[in-house]
Amino acid sequence: MPDDIHLLIRRLIAGDAEASSRIQTLAGSGGSPTVLVAAALVSRDSDQLLARAAATATTTRDRQLVAVAAAHLVGDEELLDALVRDHLADHPDSILAAWIAGQHPRPGRPTTRQQ
Repeated sequence: MPDDIHLLIRRLIAGDAEASSRIQTLAGSGGSPTVLVAAALVSRDSDQLLARAAATATTTRDRQLVAVAAAHLVGDEELLDALVRDHLADHPDSILAAWIAGQHPRPGRPTTRQQ
């Protein structure tokens, strides 16, 4: 992932609204699978963006990230848990996957906003 995209993802994770807007703009003009996944997480059009991410994902890493995001967006906790563990075991530097896992609400666990 290019450094500028990596920085943009970090800014998104930190809650930067400008980064969210920039990611959505990049996704609208193409974008890598990582950008498309990130855009899907902050957009109302997540199904279309994930479909585009899946269509452009050529590496195992990208395909796993798409699957992690899809499981999160449909609320499949068990599948998300399994997918994110596998993904992070193979790619421990995948901050987007780690962030997705941390954002997913789990029964009996307070959300970060409640703590």
